[in-house]
Amino acid sequence: MLQKIRNRIFISIAVAAVIYLSFMIYADYEKVISSFSNFNWYLLPILLTLSFGNYISRFFKWQYYLKIIDVKLHVLDSLSIFMSGLIMSVTPGKMGELLKSYLVKQVNGTSISKTAPIVLAERATDFLSLTIMALAGAYFYDYGKNLIILIGVIILSGLIIISNKKLFYNIISFFSNIGFISKHIVKIKTAYESSSKLLSLNPLLLMTLLSLVSWGFECFGYYIILTKFDLQIDVLWAFFSYSFATIVGALSMLPGGLGVTEGSITLMLVKKGLSEHSAFAATFIIRAVTLWFAVLVGAISVLFYQKRFGKIIIESKYIFDKD
Repeated sequence: MLQKIRNRIFISIAVAAVIYLSFMIYADYEKVISSFSNFNWYLLPILLTLSFGNYISRFFKWQYYLKIIDVKLHVLDSLSIFMSGLIMSVTPGKMGELLKSYLVKQVNGTSISKTAPIVLAERATDFLSLTIMALAGAYFYDYGKNLIILIGVIILSGLIIISNKKLFYNIISFFSNIGFISKHIVKIKTAYESSSKLLSLNPLLLMTLLSLVSWGFECFGYYIILTKFDLQIDVLWAFFSYSFATIVGALSMLPGGLGVTEGSITLMLVKKGLSEHSAFAATFIIRAVTLWFAVLVGAISVLFYQKRFGKIIIESKYIFDKD
């Protein structure tokens, strides 16, 4: 399993290297290097601390969700599992973080169908918080309003379906003749029971607020980076542009939003008046201290997990097949 994870990470790194090299050539390689040299690299520890603040606050959300569905883990084991999931940040929509459910099962035997909805709840509250920040900026700066409103409507529609048991079970009943659904109907219902608890009104509001704080750390880090490139922007624009680009990248369903997120950030910076080479340099730095730092933390955590619990074993690529 570890070898498969390594292979996927190496492929993502290779793809990222090609994308970044293409950006550098387009933006003028020498000028990009010059922009890097002009950046105050003494800020790097602050930027990494802000990103780590995102991970820690999201860990509190993970702990809260585990408590709601009554899954007991020692806090250090739980932290190890959560941080290990960060290695899957370069998967489409971060859904590779379902790895955490496999690890929980390996540690205490809890069924995957019970804990997998936590990943759904995490993504839902992340998207909701990013959408709130992006929507505020979209109206203030008159940019991308229709897209953000559409995303908000889709998220809210999904939450309405999950929060209404009768509606959900009617939908499941309607599609019950489909082979996959009929085969796994019990596990789907188990997953739904967890989902309905995790996304009920109080947890939804509380964890969305926590997600605003979590992503606020990275948005503020982005603001710090931009201030060092002599760009006259305010904090709200930094929060808006970063959240907007993150959403667009996630919607692309590419691993880590590679290429799309970088392109969105760079394009918005150029439209704001920053040169192409400085825009790419700023984009590279923010992605390095967020996405790639997360992968590094996840990789280190996987090694610690394996040292404590042994080899990670996933018998099937499908979440319901070996539960």
